[in-house]
Amino acid sequence: MITLEKNVKSVKDVLTSEDIIVFEFDSLGGKKFAAIYADGVADKQLLGELVAKPLRAVEKDASLDEVKKLLASPEVKDGSKIPDAIKEVSDGNAVLFVDGEKNFFIIGLKKPPGRTVAEPPTQVTVKGPREGFTEDIKTNLGLVRKRLKSEKLQIKMLKTGKRSDTAVALVYIDGVCPEGLPERIEKQIADNEIDMVPDSSYVAHFISKKPRSLFKRNGTSEKPDIFCAKVSEGRVGLIVDGSPIALTVPYMLTEDFQTGEDYYAMSYRSTILRILRVMALFVGLFLPAIYVSSQLFKIQLIPFKLLLKISSSIAGLPLSPSVEMFLVLFVLEVLNEASIRMPKYVALALSVVGALVLGDTAVQAGIISTPAIIIIAFSAICLYLTPDLVETTTTLRWIYLIIAGSIGPFGIVLFSAFLVCYLVSEQSYGVPLLAPFAPLIKNDLYDSMVKANMYALKNRPEAFKVKDKVRLKSK
Repeated sequence: MITLEKNVKSVKDVLTSEDIIVFEFDSLGGKKFAAIYADGVADKQLLGELVAKPLRAVEKDASLDEVKKLLASPEVKDGSKIPDAIKEVSDGNAVLFVDGEKNFFIIGLKKPPGRTVAEPPTQVTVKGPREGFTEDIKTNLGLVRKRLKSEKLQIKMLKTGKRSDTAVALVYIDGVCPEGLPERIEKQIADNEIDMVPDSSYVAHFISKKPRSLFKRNGTSEKPDIFCAKVSEGRVGLIVDGSPIALTVPYMLTEDFQTGEDYYAMSYRSTILRILRVMALFVGLFLPAIYVSSQLFKIQLIPFKLLLKISSSIAGLPLSPSVEMFLVLFVLEVLNEASIRMPKYVALALSVVGALVLGDTAVQAGIISTPAIIIIAFSAICLYLTPDLVETTTTLRWIYLIIAGSIGPFGIVLFSAFLVCYLVSEQSYGVPLLAPFAPLIKNDLYDSMVKANMYALKNRPEAFKVKDKVRLKSK
């Protein structure tokens, strides 16, 4: 005969950790029960109110069906295998064993610790929604359901990570999403076996065909309004439990020059800001390299009056222009990394000391020049106008600086041509990274570097090859 002690022992022999709690209780009729849960993850208060309290009325000879009818929890599943019970307890749910019964009940009482919904620090907006994703997947899916109430919205729950068993929600709209795309992504996630998946960046590597590439293959967002807007255009979204950053595919490079606020402001203003971001990106990438190459190889590139100012600033410096720029850029990266890792108030003081004291002292000591500090500082500011591309652009800035100091302007032009050719040939799930410019898709140009009015965007992007092409019907 299956006893309550035997079932409990089978679970505790595997889950030996001290935070796995066994809660044994009896009904007034003498029926014995045992609930097993992970302390700190399952809600003990709900366990008492929805499980233990109703079961006090159970008679000693009551069947499993009669016990199940008294359970007040909305999430109750039947179970029969001990490995399933172990998995559910590890996942944060409670398992209820009944004396004399082999089968058991899985009760959804998961309540992991987490922060409340707040504005994400990486995507601050002046106009528009301020809600941001959290680390809890259920909260994030609730924020998505809040905005997409369509019956066509599909959410498929996946698991990844052999030891972490991390939940991944695959979100798409049936009838809009390209056919076969969700299945392709699901297969790519299932084909990768890893011990632990703590963040969505791990999943981003799984769904990327070229994980070593300098350019990413998926969009990212911490805001549910942006995520839902991308899903409604025909993309597939991925929400990973434990991560506030959601992924979307397919991906186009133009996405990182757009912000959610562009769609809440006037189209003229949004267009100006997008063009400004593109110009700032080019300035941030090329300005240090052009400054170095012009001093070493083509002094004629600098206007004469400006050249006189620069000459007076660099007179007597012990370092060459390329070494000087490398030194300033190295110091900037060190200060940037230190300000992120150190406590907030210490980091603020460090930034002031690094920017004012070190910079001013180095100039007065004649180690580096004022133009070098100005150029590197302005370059860094420009790159942060497109924060989602910072990882790529900061790396490219180093590469351009090395080429400028060794080959000169010809090397800059040659590497830029190679970069353009590479981007033209790259795709993200069949969508070219440089779409709608290469190849040219006229309909999609209305929401690229230019933001047209709402009536001009009545069709979904043609680059995605969606089923339902019309998103706005107006009389």
